[in-house]
Parts: sequence; C-alpha cells; structure tokens
Amino acid sequence: MSDTHARHAHPHHHGDHHGHDHAHSDGHAHHHHGHAGTLPGRTDILLAARGLRFARAGRVILEDIDLDLAPREIVTLIGPNGAGKTTLVRVLLGLERPDGGTITRQPGLRVGYAPQRFDRDPVIPMTVARFLAIGSRHTPSEATEALTEVGAARLIGQQLSQLSGGELQRVVLARALLRKPDLLVLDEPVRGVDYAGEAELYDLIGRIRDVRGVGVLLVSHDLHVVMAQSDRVICINRHICCSGVPDAVAQHPEYARLFGAEAARSFALYHHQHDHSHDLSGAALPAKDESGER
Repeated sequence: MSDTHARHAHPHHHGDHHGHDHAHSDGHAHHHHGHAGTLPGRTDILLAARGLRFARAGRVILEDIDLDLAPREIVTLIGPNGAGKTTLVRVLLGLERPDGGTITRQPGLRVGYAPQRFDRDPVIPMTVARFLAIGSRHTPSEATEALTEVGAARLIGQQLSQLSGGELQRVVLARALLRKPDLLVLDEPVRGVDYAGEAELYDLIGRIRDVRGVGVLLVSHDLHVVMAQSDRVICINRHICCSGVPDAVAQHPEYARLFGAEAARSFALYHHQHDHSHDLSGAALPAKDESGER
C-alpha cells in the first residue's frame, strides 16, 4: 500500500487487541474512538485512515478518526449537520490535507466520486453525453453502458439542465462508474430525490456493489433506507461516536443522543418490518409513515 502521509506504512499499524470492540466481528456497536471504524485482520483494505485530524480557522472539525474501507462493503457515514462528514470525505479523497494522521490507499486505487453539490447552469447548453465526456476518456458505447447500468440510457441526448433530481443523480452516478472504480464515494446521493426515488437509488447502489464488487462509502441523512442498505454504519460528530451493523448503531446511546430517541425507535420498527430484505422499492413508503412520519 502506498502512504500519502508517511507516518504508518501499513493500514493495520494500530493493530487492535480488543477484537470484541468491532461490530464486524460480533454485531455490536461501539463507542471506541481509536478503532471504531476499523476492520482488524482484513488484508484487502482499499483505503485506511488513522488518527485523522482537520481544523479550519482554529476550529477542530475532525479529530482522531480511524477508518477502513473494504471491497464489496457499503459503509455509511451518518451524523448531524456540521458533524464533518463531507470534510472527512474530502480529506479521504485527497481534496483537503489533514492536519494530522495518515491515509493509506491500495496501490492503483480508482475512486468514483459523486459530490454532494452539483450546480447546473441552465444558461449553458450541455447534453448528458457531453457531460459524461468532460475530463474522461471513454467511448460513446461505454457511456451508454454506464447510463444503462443506472437505468438512465434514454437520457443521453437530453439537456442536463432539464433533468429531474433523480435523473441527475443517476447521471452523476454513471459518470463515477465510467472511472471503473474500486471504491465509490457518494456524498448525499439522493439529494433532491423524492422518498420513493431514494429507495430505488439505494437499491441500485446495492446492485452495483453486488455486480462490480466495489467498496461503497455513502454519506447520508436518510437514516431509514440507507441504514437498511448498509453493511456498516459509522456515526460521526467530529470524532467517531459509534459504529457497527445498522441495528446495533440504532440502539446505541450516542445515536439516540444525536438523532433523538424517536429516530432510534423508528429505525427499529422499520428494520423489523423489512427484515433486511433489501427490496425497498414500494414497500418502504408505508413503513416510513407508520414508524417515523405520523
């Protein structure tokens, strides 16, 4: 593995003797700042962070963040507004330089990134095909294949400015897939999408993971649907508050403190009704009404 900040040569330099302190091995959520987001014993880590710290204008935004991302795993970052989620993504991608800590990437790692904000200028004419071609070396057939994979092949000739929120998100996802990524990083991928569309998009992301074998890092506020689709959830509020499998995190006191007891109860009911079937299109709507949006 290559190291972007040469302090630790290996992603598991901080080997953890607390084997039971990790959700991946036992299903518990943990309040264990040093290692809460890590996967002990895994040798196939795509990207590893240790001790990340980031401050802006004297204010600490991220502190003591340890995180591993592995192939075929959907990891979701949750946390309140201002918790540092997007900043952490930018630091992991090398778009911001941390004030401390290390980031280690698998050699040759390819990342497909869909940023949280993508502003379209309605004055500038740009088709979907043209948008996909910007800064990318691919054939027209590859563009068509990527759009087909996300269910948006019919949009290739349309103006970007005329797409709905859901259509735009699918096009942005197709653009990320054109990089043939090992790791997909999606910051608020359902922004501007209605609730039924959210479930479909998260289902799509799950299928892409299954077919391509990619690792996926999601940032989201849509707790019900995204947690049901996640393998591991990491809750941050400047530091890692808790992490683990979704239902364990939902029961953690830190989760209830950050999102409210009602959110934890809502997720518990939602999870019970869906029983992790991962088939969320359609059935998700009444579940949300019954459990959280009375």
